[in-house]
Amino acid sequence: MEDISILRDIIVIFTVSIGVVYVFQKIHLPSIAGFLVAGTLVGPYGLNLISDHDQVQVLAEVGVILLLFTIGLEFSLTQLKSSKSLFLIAGPAQVFGVLVLIMGGGLVFGLSMKSAIFWGMLLSLSSTAIVLKALAERRENDTLHGRSTIGILIFQDLAVVPMMLMTPFLSDNGAEGMGQILWALAQSLALVIAVVIAARVIVPKLLEHIVRTRSRELFLLTVIVLGLGTAGLTSLAGLSLALGAFIAGLLISESEYSHQALAEVLPFRDSFNSLFFVSIGMLMDPRVLLEHPFLILAMVVTIFIGKFVTGAGAALAAGVPVRSAVLSGVALAQVGEFAFILAQEGLKVGILYRETYNIFLAVSVLTMIVTPIVIQWSPKIARRTEAFQRLHQWFPGRITLRSESSKLKLKDHVIIVGYGLNGRNLSKVLGEFELPFVVLEIRGDVVQMELGTGVPIHYGDATSPTVLRQAQIEYAKVLVVSISDPFGARRIVQLARDLNSTVHIVVRTRYLKELEELQQLGANEIIPEEFETSIEISSLVLQTYKLPKQMIMEKAEQIRREGYALLRRGELPELAHHLRAGTLVDVEIETCRIEDDSPALGRSLGELSIRQRTGASVVALMRAGVTQSNPTNKSVLEVGDVLALLGTTDNLRRAIGLLGDPKSE
Repeated sequence: MEDISILRDIIVIFTVSIGVVYVFQKIHLPSIAGFLVAGTLVGPYGLNLISDHDQVQVLAEVGVILLLFTIGLEFSLTQLKSSKSLFLIAGPAQVFGVLVLIMGGGLVFGLSMKSAIFWGMLLSLSSTAIVLKALAERRENDTLHGRSTIGILIFQDLAVVPMMLMTPFLSDNGAEGMGQILWALAQSLALVIAVVIAARVIVPKLLEHIVRTRSRELFLLTVIVLGLGTAGLTSLAGLSLALGAFIAGLLISESEYSHQALAEVLPFRDSFNSLFFVSIGMLMDPRVLLEHPFLILAMVVTIFIGKFVTGAGAALAAGVPVRSAVLSGVALAQVGEFAFILAQEGLKVGILYRETYNIFLAVSVLTMIVTPIVIQWSPKIARRTEAFQRLHQWFPGRITLRSESSKLKLKDHVIIVGYGLNGRNLSKVLGEFELPFVVLEIRGDVVQMELGTGVPIHYGDATSPTVLRQAQIEYAKVLVVSISDPFGARRIVQLARDLNSTVHIVVRTRYLKELEELQQLGANEIIPEEFETSIEISSLVLQTYKLPKQMIMEKAEQIRREGYALLRRGELPELAHHLRAGTLVDVEIETCRIEDDSPALGRSLGELSIRQRTGASVVALMRAGVTQSNPTNKSVLEVGDVLALLGTTDNLRRAIGLLGDPKSE
């Protein structure tokens, strides 16, 4: 019967979670917050569908283990190489900044030193899960503020380890002193060294033998045993299961089979991670919100302001420009899921009481719910910081525009924003043709490396009008924006168009959905990587069928010409079809655009019955630059769609009338 009870509880948890998370997704709130609310509903303080507190604790412990195992599996020590300055400077600055603020405030309000330190550790942690998901959805992982935020989050994740080790010694019963803390840290360090050795020597060989069996089941079981076994060993050594789970994931992540291991574990990760957040929500008492509304509201506001200031300040200290630092500060302004783990540990050892623990949970959940909304506003917040761009000169590691930049006497030149692969190639071409150009780059290390090469590169954030003026935007002929920050690119286009109404603006973007807004802001030419990738894929597929190279090139050029004609100017494409060459003299091909007043708008091709009613055939449907041949009858027409019609002159005339003339209905 006990097993049936556990099964019933899990079914209840996931059933309620489905409904709550669905509603949260519809109103654009994070799923993690939905799981927390679902836990509150089914828990002992809600509908009391699950009232066994011991069982709740077991579910929470399992969720913690699986959460940290998957995070460790995705984490790699090699990630630190690309953001080591952010990790070594911004990460410690953010954590210690919050610690100092909370300790100072706590002592003012009468907390003991140990309690103030513990609260500082709790509130210094941000939500890795929520922030990484928000960055991914906004495609900002590769931006400067995205890398800054991720570097700080990595440091926070690792800082949880010494924080958990220190927690028992911060309780009233843990007065043994710093010696035991140092001994525990030494044990952890020895364990980490052992794990690194195992990751480099033992685990790859073991997984290599397992992979040779070509048994997916055996590989999955091995990964699970490595994870749970390592967690068990760390528990026997006196460390927490959660820490062991993280180390286990880290151990596997350093092998060459880490990607496959993550793919195998991935189906379990989301389910059990959600179980962890639900179990946390089950422990929260909603009555706390009613009993202490002003206290909780004050804490939420204080935490957001304090963590924003420390996060942005830490990024500035690492050499990040003001705008990117502000965006990082906003992203880090909530309380994270690791704080729940730390809070549970504090509850066990007596640092937190049940009432303060419930207040902490309420505050944490509210900060998590508000975070995605605030992140959406962050570009507007960052825009208001342009007056403070000169602050970057006060921090170490800064590289400003060179003094001669103010003396630049350029005219009809090209301004290149971003010195990545695209910027480098363009500058090389312009140099070969002896055309004047200047490069603006926000990464100080890149500017330092290129200063002695003769490239006219300057440090500067092009989202600032001052920087664009120093690059002589008023006299520039072309502006090329080749950065990976979509919001920054839009801001640059808007500023450049305001400062120079005649400059020709070329923008690199990743996705087709960004085209319309960039056009409205003033971009002349937009190069969507998604569209170019689709052309390259089509060409590679045709090559495998041994088609003539010239034919493949012509087809690629046709798609590119048709697509860009639609994307840039909204013109109807002139199809380069062999029928136009007279292969079939009795038929023609014509295109018809679906406008917003078309009677065919919102109807499927099957409903329209074009062939039966007009004699013309629909041979292709072009939407957002993508050509679909032989569209199905289920295809529903949208504004801007272009249909390629095949038939006689009379057939085409009737079909175009049916599609474009409201009176034809």
